Amino acid sequence: MSEESNLISSLWPLVPSGATDWLLELCGDGLTGFMPPAMPDSVWVLNAMYEHEQGPEDMSYHEYHQARLADGSALPHTIAGLDLDAVAVATGGGLGRARHPGPGWRRLRWAELARRTGDPVVSDGLMPAYRCFPSAQKQGSWPLGIVPPTEGSLDRETWNRLIAILTQYSPPGPDTRCLAYYNPLTLGAVDFDNLHVREGRLGDAEILYDHSEADFSPANLWPDDRSWVLCTDYDLWATKVAGPPTLIDALLNDPEIEAVRLPWAH
Repeated sequence: MSEESNLISSLWPLVPSGATDWLLELCGDGLTGFMPPAMPDSVWVLNAMYEHEQGPEDMSYHEYHQARLADGSALPHTIAGLDLDAVAVATGGGLGRARHPGPGWRRLRWAELARRTGDPVVSDGLMPAYRCFPSAQKQGSWPLGIVPPTEGSLDRETWNRLIAILTQYSPPGPDTRCLAYYNPLTLGAVDFDNLHVREGRLGDAEILYDHSEADFSPANLWPDDRSWVLCTDYDLWATKVAGPPTLIDALLNDPEIEAVRLPWAH
């Protein structure tokens, strides 16, 4: 076992899966994450996307990939004899953990891209996911100069900032006892008889992002008193936070986090 795994096991030991029973009753199936209703309020924290400082290029990720296949600099993707490149689009998006891509890139706010394209941040009735910003894409593929949000996990910077705000708005602060649930899809197995739930201090929650058994931030995190719950659904580009209005207002007004209300997903 690695040093990082030992540290997580020490700070966030596994607990019986029955710890999620109340979420099952409240939310229903948790295969992709237990999605809570407003408690009594809620907000969606958007995963970060980035743009190269030189701006987006006309070429899309799919066009670039097809060009590389044509000149032999990339190999075809085949599974059981099926040519995936012939039936799939290289969107540019990813799945799981993400972070700032490094020098030459800047954070691209969803609100900025919405103003630029004329698309809404999230269309009425939809969730924050791959259908957002169709005008920014070519047949489902993003321009090379933009790194779109990943599915199923908060990016590292947003996770760390969200934990800091949750700590500030939880009376015990960093000593708040919390539980973290990783949905089976993030662990590569669907096993509802042995749900992966860990318990620890909110002040130690940043380390959960580096859990070696999952390439994702936790699907759910909540304190013992259940005063708030966050849910990062496996298929979405955002995390729902349900809790008291003071916490929700803090998230909406934070200069680092980008958050929106979705009345149809309240």
